[in-house]
Amino acid sequence: MFRSLGERTDIKSGARSRRKRTYQSVVDGLGVSFSQFEERTAQKPRSAAKNHTIHFKFDIWMLLIVFILIIFGLLMVYSASYDYSFSWYDDPNMIFNRQLIWLALGLVVMTAMMFIDYHVLGKLAVPVVTITVVLLIAVLIVNEVVNGASRTLYRGSVQPSELAKLVTVVYLSIWFTARREQLSNVGFGLIPLGVILGVLGGLIAIQPDLSAAVTILALGGLMFFLAGGELKQIGLLIVLALVIGWLVVQFHPTGSKRVADYLDGLEDPTAGSYQVVRSLEAFNNGGWFGVGIGKATTKVTGLPVPPTDSIFAVVGEETGVIGSAFLVVLYGLLLWRGFIVARHAPDEMGALLAAGLIVWISLEAFINMSVSVNLLPVTGNPLPFISAGGSNLVATLTAVGIILGISRVSVRKNEEKGKPFDAVIDLRRWDRRRSQSGARRSAGVGK
Repeated sequence: MFRSLGERTDIKSGARSRRKRTYQSVVDGLGVSFSQFEERTAQKPRSAAKNHTIHFKFDIWMLLIVFILIIFGLLMVYSASYDYSFSWYDDPNMIFNRQLIWLALGLVVMTAMMFIDYHVLGKLAVPVVTITVVLLIAVLIVNEVVNGASRTLYRGSVQPSELAKLVTVVYLSIWFTARREQLSNVGFGLIPLGVILGVLGGLIAIQPDLSAAVTILALGGLMFFLAGGELKQIGLLIVLALVIGWLVVQFHPTGSKRVADYLDGLEDPTAGSYQVVRSLEAFNNGGWFGVGIGKATTKVTGLPVPPTDSIFAVVGEETGVIGSAFLVVLYGLLLWRGFIVARHAPDEMGALLAAGLIVWISLEAFINMSVSVNLLPVTGNPLPFISAGGSNLVATLTAVGIILGISRVSVRKNEEKGKPFDAVIDLRRWDRRRSQSGARRSAGVGK
């Protein structure tokens, strides 16, 4: 029943030997499995990385910038329009709610334009221009006067002049592309361009809406330059623009007053127009970091139309120099992405269309922000994605949709040629050191 000391010692030694062999076999097995795992990882590092890379068939960075601008714009419209909307409509949320409705419509149109081949616009250009001219004439017939001008068709929201800006860029892109070899001929280049711009700009000018008319003319000149027009004809366009501008200043009361106020403001900021003086006051109140969202005072003490023309002043007061600079940077990035899409466009029409549309959006932003700090005479240009206003928001989002559609076609053409994606997001970019070190360990194990 009882074993001797020697027997118990032999049994314990045998058990220890069996445990040691079992442990060693488990360790060896794990070592082999781990080595095989590292070898397989080293053999397929690229395929593993592919699982962490998201490919997009359009310019995702441009879309992200636009969505940031939209969100920022909704925040500022709500802040800038609360008291203004209550004083005009007895409803503090009226303007903001309208903006949401127009935004929903604009996003639907933008999405549709993303997935429509932009070459289809060539077939629709003439009918769309015709419709735009009819709408501009309808504005004069309906004569719905808002803030001293007849510019809208329905409760101050439907403004055909915003559509005219978009149509000008689209039509001229198609027209210049089709007549590229004939642009040097004045009869096929400059004169027809003058007729097109004269009809659209003239109908807008007599509303009166001088800022929109000037924008139409500026877009025409820029499109002619981008299309490769001769320097002589471009110089003639500049001379004509200066002559027309001088005539407007001399004989149009609104234009002459705005230029006079602008010149006075250059000499003494306090002697400029009322809108500029109040805007500069707002920027001064905001300082570097702003007074906080919703806490601006100038928007409730007489700043003209804070939700639209003067919204950049509200941005300056509530977010300060930092917030204003952030907005400027966003527009700069948007312009950069637009030019990238234009550079990679599959044909001349796509390149001219993308460049023209992004220049239009950037020009509108530049004019609005410059007016607020008296770098340009007072105009009524909205701040894209930020200012309240349905027509401009829908037109701008339509332009973005066309640009993204051009980038989508470019990516598809690159795929057909076997070229890599341009619009990608690599989710492993912060993990590259780890991936490289793993590959070095695998190489060591293989040896």
